[in-house]
Amino acid sequence: MDWLELLRQVDWHPVWISLKVGISATVISVVLGSLIGYALAHAKFPGRRWVEALVLLPLVLPPTVLGYYLLVIIGRRGPIGQVWEAAFGSPLVFTLKAAVLAASAATVPIVTRQLAAAFSQTDPEVVEAARIDGASGWSLLIHVQLPQIRTPLIAAATIAFARAIGDFGATLMVAGNLPKRTQTAAIAIWDLMNAGRDGQAFILVLIISAVSLVVLAFTTGKMAKE
Repeated sequence: MDWLELLRQVDWHPVWISLKVGISATVISVVLGSLIGYALAHAKFPGRRWVEALVLLPLVLPPTVLGYYLLVIIGRRGPIGQVWEAAFGSPLVFTLKAAVLAASAATVPIVTRQLAAAFSQTDPEVVEAARIDGASGWSLLIHVQLPQIRTPLIAAATIAFARAIGDFGATLMVAGNLPKRTQTAAIAIWDLMNAGRDGQAFILVLIISAVSLVVLAFTTGKMAKE
């Protein structure tokens, strides 16, 4: 196998697209996961367990089912899709933004689950002392609660990123397989395998695996030091 020739033949666009999707989805997941996790950890209301189950549902749904729900919501006949098209003059589906939404739908529950558990274990004395000093609302969350769960937050963000760059089923359904536009590495690997270009597919597999491994190793090392 001529590795140099394979490297020259590889289209790197899917890798860059996957990284863009992964970073964007991770940011969205951390923000939403922090807010939802905080609410689930502290709020008490009737039907709370059903809300929690609904938030975590994407973790157990088949990717095609999750993709179907996303199409219903952001497709051209969906509520968000119609509002988007009316505002911007073009569909939301089959765009990079749709790929980010698909990856976010799969990763928000991961971050939410970990941070809800972390928030529930924060030191109540520190929180109460902050309240006495006048902290409340956003200030309490950002300056007091989040610093206490820094390690779980980093771990959740890392897992979310690794999951986002490898999303396949839901991304394919809502973003399609458009080369240099929405074709992520996972979709490109599937495409290459179907075309019998196993060597190029293997290169992309190694690249995505290496990126995920480096990110996870870095995070594990950082957590060990803390």
